[in-house]
Amino acid sequence: MALEWLRRENDLKDHQLIDNSHFGTEAPTVIYEERPVLDDKGAAVAGLYSAWIWLNNPTQYNSYTTDMVKGVIAGMQRASSDRKIVAVVFTAVGDKAFCTGGNTAEYSAYYSKRPNEYGEYMDLFNAMVDGILNCKKPVISRVNGMRVAGGQEIGMATDITVTSDLAVFGQAGPKHGSAPVGGSTDFLPWFLSMEDAMYNCISCETWSAYKMKSKGLVTKAVPVLKKDGQWVRNPLVRTDTYVDDGDIVYGEPIAADKVAAAKALMAECKTDFELLDAEVNRLVWKFANLFPNCLINSIDGIRGKKKFFWDQMKLPNRHWLAANMNHEAWLGFNAFDAKKPTGKDVIDFIKFRQLVAEGALFDDKFAEQVMAKPKA
Repeated sequence: MALEWLRRENDLKDHQLIDNSHFGTEAPTVIYEERPVLDDKGAAVAGLYSAWIWLNNPTQYNSYTTDMVKGVIAGMQRASSDRKIVAVVFTAVGDKAFCTGGNTAEYSAYYSKRPNEYGEYMDLFNAMVDGILNCKKPVISRVNGMRVAGGQEIGMATDITVTSDLAVFGQAGPKHGSAPVGGSTDFLPWFLSMEDAMYNCISCETWSAYKMKSKGLVTKAVPVLKKDGQWVRNPLVRTDTYVDDGDIVYGEPIAADKVAAAKALMAECKTDFELLDAEVNRLVWKFANLFPNCLINSIDGIRGKKKFFWDQMKLPNRHWLAANMNHEAWLGFNAFDAKKPTGKDVIDFIKFRQLVAEGALFDDKFAEQVMAKPKA
């Protein structure tokens, strides 16, 4: 029996929740761009696109302002609900940084000593991470430069990372008055060994793209330096051998006496993201040739392991981060923001601990004793 008599509505619905007012082109902002899917011959595929979400604040190493956080949330939701989008590419403008986390100028000038306001901000940050983890399209982190602090956290929330071999990865929170509890403490133990996760989380050291590739944090690291038409791998990092004198050296910094020559070589090169973009296009084309529902269910099955610990801790961490804006974060972010007049971006940690050992009251007098003074 024909079923034409059943009620049907065939006009397509718009499932976009947030309008386009959170996108822009002038920094600081988030750029939303649709690019045609390219087949394995480099030809555009009709009607299919990848959504490129660009952090655009290069003069501040693509640190995200409050409005930029809203832009990422809007971008992930838009791409997630758009039928023609195959995958999301989360990246940033320039060649120095993917993202260095929250905008410390904004943190120090506005959010420090305003814990309620920072709690509201953290609700937005958590929604940004949730937006990445809940996007119904695979999300690729295209790392064009350093991915540290909160930038590392939102990067690890994505599904697959391909990176410039000049990029570095790491955390900075304990050095600047915060803690990497916006995802790193939840995600790092899934990517690295527990020992590596612990050290990377608290040491405030950055690790190279090649080191992170060998440890499993990223899928692919590609050269972006070119000289006389030839690709040059990051000359500041050991890639010539895996073991030297019994130590694993692959991805570790070169010897100090070789740094000057390496920097001179880099100065003779130009930066070209051709190989990085080719790797992104290859992944998008791979995704396009899979059943979309089977693909996202498989991805969500892996995401669920990250989300399990993220969902347990995101609200307690939100409250702690808000309260900490009255304490160590107030000192740490202001010290970092005052680097230009003082010449130092950190407090005097030893003096801080000595005052704590004395049971000193945490007040302006305390702060004056540990903060660097402006240079004459």
